[in-house]
Amino acid sequence: MKSILIANPKGGSGKTTLSVNIAGFLSNQGQRVAMLDLDRQKSATLWVATRPADLPEIVTLDSVKGEDCLNDWLVIDSPAGLHGKNLAHALKLSHKIIVPISPSLFDLNASRDFLQILAEEKEVRAGKCQIGVVGMRMNARTRAATALENFLTDSGLPILAYLRETQVYVNAAFEGKSLFDLTPHLAFRELEQWDFLLNWLEKD
Repeated sequence: MKSILIANPKGGSGKTTLSVNIAGFLSNQGQRVAMLDLDRQKSATLWVATRPADLPEIVTLDSVKGEDCLNDWLVIDSPAGLHGKNLAHALKLSHKIIVPISPSLFDLNASRDFLQILAEEKEVRAGKCQIGVVGMRMNARTRAATALENFLTDSGLPILAYLRETQVYVNAAFEGKSLFDLTPHLAFRELEQWDFLLNWLEKD
């Protein structure tokens, strides 16, 4: 089973939005997908419970013990403030780590410190997992967007996507859907922004 950790210590950075849409993509590819929802608000769990029965199945796990033979992918939606032993344990489970970052001063500062902590973790230094960053809620031609672009470029990590701010994600989530469950014409602009991220996920 391959595992993807979506992590950022800052609340509201877009972790759950990324998590459910990644799970939706993988399930639409015919993969057996499980979600491990570590966030206190359990938004990803609620999303799975809301998901229509006629869509590709996604299950939720309470833990990964004894479950790895049942699924192809595990998507881990991590809590805000992930650090220390909990972070180290999550990294041991993960093949890929995606850090969503929103365009605000507070998010950039928290993310800068988190990326430094990640770089010092044993699992990362040993090359056992790959890290990529995603710019969230991008609003073109704004100072905040420019600051985020500069920050991501300077990070030295793969920039997997710039995802624009749009109600498409919100409206889909209300129905237990991801972008990849929608009729393509409803989300074609957003789907284009995911191309590089999805290719990165599928590479070993």
